[in-house]
Amino acid sequence: MEQGFLKETLAQGSALADAALERLIPAATVRPTSIHQAMRHSVFAGGKRLRPILCMEAGRMVAGSLPAGIEDVGAALEMLHTYSLIHDDLPALDNDDLRRGRPTCHKAFGEATAILAGDALQTQAYEVLAGLRCPSDARVRIIAEIARGTGTVDGMIGGQVVDLEAERTRPDAETLDYIHRAKTAALITASTVSGGLYAGGNEDAIARLRTFGQGVGLAFQIVDDVLDVTQSSEQLGKTAGKDTAAEKVTYPALYGIEESLRRADVLVAQAFTALEPFKERAETLKALARYLVERKK
Repeated sequence: MEQGFLKETLAQGSALADAALERLIPAATVRPTSIHQAMRHSVFAGGKRLRPILCMEAGRMVAGSLPAGIEDVGAALEMLHTYSLIHDDLPALDNDDLRRGRPTCHKAFGEATAILAGDALQTQAYEVLAGLRCPSDARVRIIAEIARGTGTVDGMIGGQVVDLEAERTRPDAETLDYIHRAKTAALITASTVSGGLYAGGNEDAIARLRTFGQGVGLAFQIVDDVLDVTQSSEQLGKTAGKDTAAEKVTYPALYGIEESLRRADVLVAQAFTALEPFKERAETLKALARYLVERKK
């Protein structure tokens, strides 16, 4: 697939997600203004919108064209992702001052407002999901899928807990794998699966999108680990070297940079295999997966 087409896909997907987020998040002038300003500060800080784009492209692959209203699923996913970043940056967790090249939410608005902004984005996301324009059974499955992906059992919050508990310990492969699959890959998997569900995919399609999301999600976090030790804060848009300073369990710490990147490539190849029955309709999702492991920030 041409690089220009991928750039266009990313730009169009990001614009669709941003328009939905603009429509669905209360304006900064709506009372209480402080919380809405804080929510918007973090949501519109220039994120790549990877989860919404993966969701929308999964839906397009299954349906053959972009299903009407699927951008609202993507917007809800981005709200949940941003809430996790706001909380992750707090002093009690990763204690970071920079996110997407801007001051983190608690630096700009104070800790109390930042905590509440994360909470508000989470509740807003589920309000959006409850009103999706798809059959009720698909809506319920999407809500359950995303809730699991962000929850405590093999989900984002569970991964964050184990990540915190593993700091300053000797890394082992099982713990590392659990953290990455839960903390990052679970929400990416929920993104691809929810896109397929919204598009009316059958059980085989959903299973294949789950396998694809799990592989790409883990590869994405491996690359994130590598970038943390190879790129500068200016390049990343967030504080570089934080994982090393906190003695976090990471792939480079356990396997080294070269082996980590090799493992990411293997995971992406496995993810591609899962999409083989979709043939040319899977090319955009495959291109997105390549982009995720070849990115420099």
